[in-house]
Amino acid sequence: MPPASTGASTLIVAASPQPSPAVVAPVSAAVAGPVEPDRLEPGRPGYRRMSLALFAAGVATFALLYSTQALLPAVSASLNATAGQASWTVSAATGALALCVLPLSALSERFGRRQMMTASLAVAVLVGLLVPFAPSLGWLVALRAVQGAALAGLPASAMAYLAEEVRPKALVAAIGLFVAGNSIGGMSGRILTGWIAQLWGWRAALGAVGLLAAGCAVAFHFLIPRARNFTPGSLNPKAVARTVGRHLADPLLRRLYAIGALFMTVFGAVYTVIGYRLVAAPFGLPQGVVGSIFLVYLVGTVSSAAAGKLVARLGRRGALYLAVSTTAAGLLLSLADELAAVLLGLVLITAGFFAGHAVASSSVSRTATTGRAQASALYQSAYYLGSSAGGTLGAVAFHAGGWAGTVSLGLLAVLGVVTVTLYGSRAARRTAPARGRAATASSVTG
Repeated sequence: MPPASTGASTLIVAASPQPSPAVVAPVSAAVAGPVEPDRLEPGRPGYRRMSLALFAAGVATFALLYSTQALLPAVSASLNATAGQASWTVSAATGALALCVLPLSALSERFGRRQMMTASLAVAVLVGLLVPFAPSLGWLVALRAVQGAALAGLPASAMAYLAEEVRPKALVAAIGLFVAGNSIGGMSGRILTGWIAQLWGWRAALGAVGLLAAGCAVAFHFLIPRARNFTPGSLNPKAVARTVGRHLADPLLRRLYAIGALFMTVFGAVYTVIGYRLVAAPFGLPQGVVGSIFLVYLVGTVSSAAAGKLVARLGRRGALYLAVSTTAAGLLLSLADELAAVLLGLVLITAGFFAGHAVASSSVSRTATTGRAQASALYQSAYYLGSSAGGTLGAVAFHAGGWAGTVSLGLLAVLGVVTVTLYGSRAARRTAPARGRAATASSVTG
Protein backbone atom coordinates (compact mmCIF):
# COMPACT_ATOMS: atom_id res chain seq x y z
CA MET A 1 0.00 0.00 0.00
CA PRO A 2 1.51 3.36 -0.93
CA PRO A 3 2.26 5.85 1.84
CA ALA A 4 -0.43 8.30 0.79
CA SER A 5 -3.11 5.71 1.41
CA THR A 6 -2.03 4.95 4.93
CA GLY A 7 -3.79 6.97 7.58
CA ALA A 8 -6.62 9.41 7.31
CA SER A 9 -5.49 10.55 3.90
CA THR A 10 -7.67 7.92 2.22
CA LEU A 11 -10.82 9.55 3.54
CA ILE A 12 -9.57 13.12 3.35
CA VAL A 13 -8.67 13.06 -0.32
CA ALA A 14 -12.03 11.59 -1.16
CA ALA A 15 -13.72 14.49 0.62
CA SER A 16 -11.58 17.39 -0.54
CA PRO A 17 -13.42 20.72 -0.82
CA GLN A 18 -15.59 21.24 -3.88
CA PRO A 19 -15.82 24.54 -5.78
CA SER A 20 -18.51 26.93 -4.60
CA PRO A 21 -21.39 26.71 -7.07
CA ALA A 22 -21.99 30.45 -6.77
CA VAL A 23 -18.54 31.51 -8.01
CA VAL A 24 -17.04 30.11 -11.18
CA ALA A 25 -14.36 31.37 -13.53
CA PRO A 26 -15.52 32.85 -16.85
CA VAL A 27 -15.41 30.36 -19.68
CA SER A 28 -15.94 30.51 -23.40
CA ALA A 29 -19.22 29.21 -24.71
CA ALA A 30 -17.26 26.79 -26.87
CA VAL A 31 -15.80 25.11 -23.82
CA ALA A 32 -17.94 22.46 -22.20
CA GLY A 33 -17.69 20.83 -18.80
CA PRO A 34 -17.29 22.09 -15.24
CA VAL A 35 -14.95 24.93 -14.33
CA GLU A 36 -13.16 25.73 -11.11
CA PRO A 37 -13.40 29.03 -9.24
CA ASP A 38 -10.45 31.39 -9.30
CA ARG A 39 -8.41 29.98 -6.45
CA LEU A 40 -4.99 31.00 -5.21
CA GLU A 41 -1.84 28.92 -5.46
CA PRO A 42 1.91 29.62 -5.41
CA GLY A 43 2.90 31.78 -8.34
CA ARG A 44 -0.55 33.28 -8.88
CA PRO A 45 -1.38 36.94 -8.11
CA GLY A 46 -2.57 37.45 -4.57
CA TYR A 47 -1.05 34.29 -3.08
CA ARG A 48 1.95 36.12 -1.61
CA ARG A 49 -0.25 38.88 -0.17
CA MET A 50 -2.59 36.29 1.31
CA SER A 51 0.32 34.39 2.84
CA LEU A 52 1.85 37.51 4.38
CA ALA A 53 -1.51 38.72 5.70
CA LEU A 54 -2.36 35.44 7.42
CA PHE A 55 1.21 35.13 8.66
CA ALA A 56 0.80 38.54 10.34
CA ALA A 57 -2.57 37.46 11.76
CA GLY A 58 -0.98 34.31 13.16
CA VAL A 59 1.80 36.35 14.77
CA ALA A 60 -0.70 38.69 16.43
CA THR A 61 -2.97 35.84 17.58
CA PHE A 62 -0.34 33.81 19.39
CA ALA A 63 1.57 36.85 20.69
CA LEU A 64 -1.62 38.12 22.36
CA LEU A 65 -3.10 34.78 23.38
CA TYR A 66 0.00 33.61 25.25
CA SER A 67 1.40 37.00 26.25
CA THR A 68 1.43 36.16 29.97
CA GLN A 69 2.84 32.64 29.68
CA ALA A 70 6.54 33.53 29.86
CA LEU A 71 5.74 36.05 32.62
CA LEU A 72 4.02 33.68 35.04
CA PRO A 73 6.84 33.59 37.61
CA ALA A 74 6.95 37.43 37.60
CA VAL A 75 3.15 37.65 37.83
CA SER A 76 3.15 35.20 40.74
CA ALA A 77 5.77 37.24 42.60
CA SER A 78 4.09 40.60 41.90
CA LEU A 79 0.51 39.57 42.70
CA ASN A 80 1.33 36.99 45.40
CA ALA A 81 -0.21 34.12 43.40
CA THR A 82 0.63 30.43 43.16
CA ALA A 83 1.60 28.80 39.89
CA GLY A 84 -1.91 27.37 39.55
CA GLN A 85 -3.57 30.75 40.18
CA ALA A 86 -1.26 32.62 37.78
CA SER A 87 -1.80 29.96 35.09
CA TRP A 88 -5.40 31.18 34.80
CA THR A 89 -4.11 34.29 33.00
CA VAL A 90 -3.35 31.87 30.15
CA SER A 91 -6.15 29.34 30.65
CA ALA A 92 -8.86 32.03 30.82
CA ALA A 93 -7.84 33.36 27.41
CA THR A 94 -7.64 29.97 25.72
CA GLY A 95 -10.80 28.73 27.43
CA ALA A 96 -12.81 31.79 26.35
CA LEU A 97 -11.52 31.35 22.81
CA ALA A 98 -12.62 27.72 22.83
CA LEU A 99 -16.15 28.66 23.96
CA CYS A 100 -16.61 31.55 21.53
CA VAL A 101 -15.01 30.19 18.37
CA LEU A 102 -18.13 28.31 17.22
CA PRO A 103 -20.66 31.19 17.47
CA LEU A 104 -18.19 33.63 15.89
CA SER A 105 -17.50 31.20 13.07
CA ALA A 106 -21.25 31.12 12.42
CA LEU A 107 -21.15 34.90 12.07
CA SER A 108 -18.30 34.53 9.59
CA GLU A 109 -20.54 32.30 7.47
CA ARG A 110 -22.96 35.23 7.18
CA PHE A 111 -20.71 38.32 7.10
CA GLY A 112 -17.51 36.92 5.60
CA ARG A 113 -14.19 35.49 6.74
CA ARG A 114 -12.21 38.64 5.96
CA GLN A 115 -14.56 40.88 7.92
CA MET A 116 -14.60 38.56 10.94
CA MET A 117 -10.81 38.25 11.06
CA THR A 118 -10.39 42.04 10.82
CA ALA A 119 -12.90 42.72 13.61
CA SER A 120 -11.43 40.04 15.88
CA LEU A 121 -7.92 41.42 15.58
CA ALA A 122 -9.09 45.00 16.20
CA VAL A 123 -10.96 44.17 19.42
CA ALA A 124 -8.20 41.87 20.72
CA VAL A 125 -5.58 44.58 20.16
CA LEU A 126 -7.67 47.19 21.99
CA VAL A 127 -8.09 44.89 24.98
CA GLY A 128 -4.38 44.05 24.81
CA LEU A 129 -3.54 47.70 25.31
CA LEU A 130 -5.69 47.71 28.48
CA VAL A 131 -4.28 44.49 29.99
CA PRO A 132 -1.08 46.10 31.41
CA PHE A 133 -3.22 48.35 33.63
CA ALA A 134 -5.09 45.50 35.40
CA PRO A 135 -5.05 46.38 39.13
CA SER A 136 -5.30 42.79 40.43
CA LEU A 137 -5.06 39.16 39.42
CA GLY A 138 -8.84 38.97 39.11
CA TRP A 139 -8.97 41.91 36.71
CA LEU A 140 -6.03 40.49 34.75
CA VAL A 141 -7.78 37.13 34.34
CA ALA A 142 -11.05 38.86 33.33
CA LEU A 143 -9.39 41.02 30.67
CA ARG A 144 -7.51 38.03 29.34
CA ALA A 145 -10.80 36.13 29.03
CA VAL A 146 -12.30 39.01 27.00
CA GLN A 147 -9.19 39.05 24.83
CA GLY A 148 -9.43 35.32 24.19
CA ALA A 149 -13.12 35.66 23.27
CA ALA A 150 -12.25 38.41 20.78
CA LEU A 151 -9.51 36.29 19.19
CA ALA A 152 -12.00 33.45 18.71
CA GLY A 153 -13.19 34.95 15.44
CA LEU A 154 -9.82 34.56 13.76
CA PRO A 155 -8.54 30.93 13.76
CA ALA A 156 -11.62 29.15 12.38
CA SER A 157 -12.32 31.97 9.90
CA ALA A 158 -8.72 31.78 8.68
CA MET A 159 -8.96 28.04 8.08
CA ALA A 160 -12.26 28.44 6.24
CA TYR A 161 -10.86 31.33 4.19
CA LEU A 162 -7.92 29.19 3.10
CA ALA A 163 -10.13 26.20 2.26
CA GLU A 164 -12.29 28.43 0.02
CA GLU A 165 -9.60 30.60 -1.59
CA VAL A 166 -6.64 28.22 -2.04
CA ARG A 167 -6.45 25.27 -4.45
CA PRO A 168 -6.66 21.93 -2.60
CA LYS A 169 -3.17 20.84 -3.67
CA ALA A 170 -1.69 23.95 -2.02
CA LEU A 171 -3.91 23.88 1.10
CA VAL A 172 -1.58 22.04 3.48
CA ALA A 173 1.30 24.36 2.59
CA ALA A 174 -0.88 27.47 3.00
CA ILE A 175 -2.19 26.36 6.39
CA GLY A 176 1.37 25.45 7.35
CA LEU A 177 2.39 29.07 6.73
CA PHE A 178 -0.47 30.31 8.94
CA VAL A 179 0.58 27.90 11.69
CA ALA A 180 4.16 29.07 11.17
CA GLY A 181 2.93 32.60 11.88
CA ASN A 182 1.45 31.25 15.09
CA SER A 183 4.83 29.86 16.09
CA ILE A 184 6.62 33.13 15.26
CA GLY A 185 4.04 35.06 17.27
CA GLY A 186 4.35 32.74 20.22
CA MET A 187 8.14 32.96 20.09
CA SER A 188 8.50 36.70 19.55
CA GLY A 189 5.88 37.55 22.16
CA ARG A 190 7.55 35.45 24.82
CA ILE A 191 11.09 36.65 24.03
CA LEU A 192 9.94 40.26 23.95
CA THR A 193 8.08 39.98 27.25
CA GLY A 194 10.93 38.13 28.94
CA TRP A 195 13.57 40.78 28.32
CA ILE A 196 11.28 43.77 28.82
CA ALA A 197 9.97 42.27 32.07
CA GLN A 198 13.54 41.84 33.32
CA LEU A 199 14.26 45.54 32.60
CA TRP A 200 10.96 47.32 33.29
CA GLY A 201 8.52 44.77 34.72
CA TRP A 202 5.79 42.50 33.39
CA ARG A 203 3.26 45.29 32.80
CA ALA A 204 5.58 47.07 30.37
CA ALA A 205 6.15 43.71 28.67
CA LEU A 206 2.42 43.21 28.09
CA GLY A 207 2.17 46.73 26.67
CA ALA A 208 4.92 45.94 24.17
CA VAL A 209 3.03 42.85 22.99
CA GLY A 210 -0.06 44.98 22.46
CA LEU A 211 1.90 47.36 20.23
CA LEU A 212 3.40 44.44 18.25
CA ALA A 213 -0.07 43.02 17.66
CA ALA A 214 -1.37 46.44 16.58
CA GLY A 215 1.28 46.59 13.86
CA CYS A 216 0.36 43.10 12.67
CA ALA A 217 -3.33 44.01 12.58
CA VAL A 218 -2.64 47.02 10.36
CA ALA A 219 -0.53 44.88 8.00
CA PHE A 220 -3.27 42.24 7.83
CA HIS A 221 -5.93 44.83 6.97
CA PHE A 222 -4.01 46.20 4.01
CA LEU A 223 -2.63 42.89 2.69
CA ILE A 224 -5.48 40.37 2.85
CA PRO A 225 -7.10 39.85 -0.61
CA ARG A 226 -10.85 40.04 -0.91
CA ALA A 227 -12.68 36.72 -0.85
CA ARG A 228 -13.63 35.47 -4.33
CA ASN A 229 -15.30 32.18 -3.45
CA PHE A 230 -17.29 33.07 -0.34
CA THR A 231 -21.06 32.60 -0.45
CA PRO A 232 -22.97 34.07 2.54
CA GLY A 233 -24.81 31.52 4.60
CA SER A 234 -27.70 31.65 7.04
CA LEU A 235 -27.60 32.72 10.67
CA ASN A 236 -30.46 30.34 11.46
CA PRO A 237 -29.46 28.66 14.76
CA LYS A 238 -31.23 25.45 13.74
CA ALA A 239 -29.25 25.31 10.49
CA VAL A 240 -26.01 25.91 12.39
CA ALA A 241 -26.95 23.18 14.89
CA ARG A 242 -27.64 20.74 12.04
CA THR A 243 -24.26 21.55 10.47
CA VAL A 244 -22.46 21.07 13.79
CA GLY A 245 -24.35 17.82 14.34
CA ARG A 246 -23.23 16.49 10.94
CA HIS A 247 -19.62 17.33 11.73
CA LEU A 248 -19.78 15.69 15.15
CA ALA A 249 -21.37 12.61 13.58
CA ASP A 250 -18.39 12.21 11.24
CA PRO A 251 -15.98 9.72 12.90
CA LEU A 252 -12.95 11.10 11.06
CA LEU A 253 -13.65 14.65 12.19
CA ARG A 254 -14.18 13.48 15.77
CA ARG A 255 -10.78 11.78 15.74
CA LEU A 256 -9.12 14.91 14.32
CA TYR A 257 -10.71 17.04 17.05
CA ALA A 258 -9.44 14.66 19.73
CA ILE A 259 -5.94 14.66 18.22
CA GLY A 260 -5.83 18.47 18.21
CA ALA A 261 -6.96 18.65 21.85
CA LEU A 262 -4.45 16.05 23.03
CA PHE A 263 -1.51 17.61 21.19
CA MET A 264 -2.36 20.99 22.67
CA THR A 265 -2.68 19.52 26.16
CA VAL A 266 0.98 18.55 25.95
CA PHE A 267 2.06 21.89 24.55
CA GLY A 268 0.01 23.95 27.01
CA ALA A 269 1.30 22.02 30.00
CA VAL A 270 4.96 22.20 28.99
CA TYR A 271 5.11 25.88 28.12
CA THR A 272 2.99 27.03 31.04
CA VAL A 273 5.29 25.36 33.57
CA ILE A 274 8.73 25.55 31.94
CA GLY A 275 9.37 29.08 33.23
CA TYR A 276 8.89 27.99 36.83
CA ARG A 277 11.32 25.13 36.33
CA LEU A 278 14.04 27.23 34.71
CA VAL A 279 14.00 30.07 37.27
CA ALA A 280 14.38 27.55 40.10
CA ALA A 281 17.34 25.32 41.06
CA PRO A 282 19.37 23.76 39.52
CA PHE A 283 19.09 26.25 36.64
CA GLY A 284 18.32 29.60 38.29
CA LEU A 285 17.94 31.49 34.99
CA PRO A 286 16.90 35.19 34.93
CA GLN A 287 13.56 36.21 33.37
CA GLY A 288 15.11 37.52 30.14
CA VAL A 289 16.98 34.28 29.49
CA VAL A 290 13.85 32.24 30.27
CA GLY A 291 11.98 34.28 27.65
CA SER A 292 14.75 33.61 25.13
CA ILE A 293 14.18 29.87 25.59
CA PHE A 294 11.16 30.34 23.33
CA LEU A 295 13.50 30.73 20.37
CA VAL A 296 12.86 27.03 19.95
CA TYR A 297 9.55 28.11 18.38
CA LEU A 298 11.58 28.58 15.20
CA VAL A 299 11.64 24.79 15.01
CA GLY A 300 7.84 24.86 14.98
CA THR A 301 7.91 27.31 12.09
CA VAL A 302 9.99 24.86 10.06
CA SER A 303 8.08 21.70 11.02
CA SER A 304 4.63 23.19 10.38
CA ALA A 305 5.67 24.59 7.00
CA ALA A 306 7.12 21.16 6.10
CA ALA A 307 3.92 19.31 7.04
CA GLY A 308 2.84 19.07 3.40
CA LYS A 309 6.04 17.26 2.43
CA LEU A 310 5.68 14.89 5.38
CA VAL A 311 2.15 13.99 4.31
CA ALA A 312 3.25 13.45 0.71
CA ARG A 313 5.98 11.06 1.82
CA LEU A 314 4.43 9.25 4.81
CA GLY A 315 0.68 9.74 4.46
CA ARG A 316 -1.34 11.57 7.09
CA ARG A 317 -1.24 8.84 9.71
CA GLY A 318 2.45 8.29 9.09
CA ALA A 319 3.08 12.02 9.61
CA LEU A 320 1.05 11.91 12.84
CA TYR A 321 3.03 8.92 14.15
CA LEU A 322 6.27 10.77 13.44
CA ALA A 323 4.95 13.87 15.25
CA VAL A 324 3.87 11.80 18.26
CA SER A 325 7.20 9.97 18.49
CA THR A 326 9.12 13.23 18.31
CA THR A 327 6.98 14.80 21.04
CA ALA A 328 7.34 11.80 23.37
CA ALA A 329 11.11 11.69 22.91
CA GLY A 330 11.28 15.39 23.79
CA LEU A 331 9.24 14.91 26.96
CA LEU A 332 11.50 12.11 28.18
CA LEU A 333 14.67 14.02 27.35
CA SER A 334 13.48 17.10 29.24
CA LEU A 335 13.54 15.13 32.51
CA ALA A 336 17.33 15.53 32.70
CA ASP A 337 18.75 18.20 35.02
CA GLU A 338 21.10 19.49 32.35
CA LEU A 339 20.12 22.65 30.49
CA ALA A 340 21.29 21.34 27.10
CA ALA A 341 19.09 18.24 27.45
CA VAL A 342 16.09 20.31 28.50
CA LEU A 343 16.55 22.62 25.51
CA LEU A 344 16.84 19.69 23.10
CA GLY A 345 13.72 18.20 24.65
CA LEU A 346 11.84 21.46 24.07
CA VAL A 347 13.02 21.48 20.45
CA LEU A 348 11.61 17.98 19.87
CA ILE A 349 8.34 18.74 21.69
CA THR A 350 7.85 21.90 19.63
CA ALA A 351 8.68 20.25 16.31
CA GLY A 352 6.34 17.33 16.99
CA PHE A 353 3.49 19.51 18.18
CA PHE A 354 3.49 21.95 15.27
CA ALA A 355 3.81 19.19 12.68
CA GLY A 356 0.93 17.25 14.22
CA HIS A 357 -1.22 20.37 14.50
CA ALA A 358 -0.63 21.36 10.86
CA VAL A 359 -1.54 17.86 9.63
CA ALA A 360 -4.69 17.59 11.78
CA SER A 361 -6.00 21.11 11.08
CA SER A 362 -5.46 20.82 7.31
CA SER A 363 -7.25 17.44 7.38
CA VAL A 364 -10.29 19.10 8.96
CA SER A 365 -10.38 21.78 6.27
CA ARG A 366 -10.19 19.20 3.48
CA THR A 367 -12.67 16.78 5.03
CA ALA A 368 -15.54 19.24 5.52
CA THR A 369 -17.20 19.97 2.18
CA THR A 370 -19.94 22.14 3.73
CA GLY A 371 -19.97 24.33 6.82
CA ARG A 372 -16.19 24.62 6.76
CA ALA A 373 -16.15 27.43 9.31
CA GLN A 374 -18.10 25.28 11.79
CA ALA A 375 -15.83 22.30 11.13
CA SER A 376 -12.74 24.41 11.74
CA ALA A 377 -14.41 26.06 14.74
CA LEU A 378 -15.02 22.68 16.38
CA TYR A 379 -11.36 21.81 15.83
CA GLN A 380 -10.29 25.13 17.31
CA SER A 381 -12.62 24.63 20.29
CA ALA A 382 -11.11 21.23 21.02
CA TYR A 383 -7.61 22.57 20.39
CA TYR A 384 -7.89 25.50 22.79
CA LEU A 385 -9.81 23.52 25.40
CA GLY A 386 -6.78 21.24 25.32
CA SER A 387 -4.54 24.26 25.81
CA SER A 388 -6.62 25.53 28.73
CA ALA A 389 -6.75 22.10 30.37
CA GLY A 390 -3.06 21.50 29.72
CA GLY A 391 -2.04 24.83 31.27
CA THR A 392 -4.07 24.34 34.43
CA LEU A 393 -3.44 20.60 34.86
CA GLY A 394 0.23 21.05 34.01
CA ALA A 395 0.58 23.63 36.80
CA VAL A 396 -1.27 21.36 39.24
CA ALA A 397 0.91 18.39 38.25
CA PHE A 398 4.03 20.54 38.67
CA HIS A 399 2.91 21.59 42.16
CA ALA A 400 2.22 17.96 43.10
CA GLY A 401 5.17 16.17 41.51
CA GLY A 402 7.56 18.71 40.02
CA TRP A 403 8.59 18.59 36.39
CA ALA A 404 8.19 14.80 36.35
CA GLY A 405 4.49 15.30 37.10
CA THR A 406 4.09 17.64 34.14
CA VAL A 407 5.95 15.20 31.85
CA SER A 408 3.71 12.34 33.03
CA LEU A 409 0.65 14.36 32.05
CA GLY A 410 2.18 15.03 28.64
CA LEU A 411 2.97 11.37 28.05
CA LEU A 412 -0.63 10.42 28.88
CA ALA A 413 -1.86 12.88 26.25
CA VAL A 414 0.65 11.51 23.71
CA LEU A 415 -0.61 7.99 24.41
CA GLY A 416 -4.11 9.29 23.72
CA VAL A 417 -3.03 10.54 20.26
CA VAL A 418 -1.54 7.14 19.47
CA THR A 419 -4.72 5.37 20.62
CA VAL A 420 -6.98 7.59 18.51
CA THR A 421 -4.78 7.19 15.43
CA LEU A 422 -4.56 3.41 15.79
CA TYR A 423 -8.33 3.23 16.14
CA GLY A 424 -8.65 5.23 12.91
CA SER A 425 -6.28 2.85 11.16
CA ARG A 426 -8.35 -0.18 12.16
CA ALA A 427 -11.59 1.55 11.19
CA ALA A 428 -10.15 2.34 7.75
CA ARG A 429 -9.11 -1.30 7.25
CA ARG A 430 -12.58 -2.53 8.27
CA THR A 431 -14.36 -0.23 5.82
CA ALA A 432 -11.94 -0.78 2.90
CA PRO A 433 -13.42 -4.17 1.81
CA ALA A 434 -16.94 -2.73 1.92
CA ARG A 435 -15.90 0.22 -0.24
CA GLY A 436 -14.25 -2.18 -2.69
CA ARG A 437 -17.39 -4.32 -2.96
CA ALA A 438 -19.53 -1.22 -3.47
CA ALA A 439 -17.23 0.03 -6.22
CA THR A 440 -17.32 -3.38 -7.95
CA ALA A 441 -21.12 -3.51 -7.78
CA SER A 442 -21.36 0.02 -9.14
CA SER A 443 -19.12 -0.81 -12.12
CA VAL A 444 -21.18 -3.93 -12.91
CA THR A 445 -24.56 -2.19 -12.71
CA GLY A 446 -23.13 0.77 -14.61
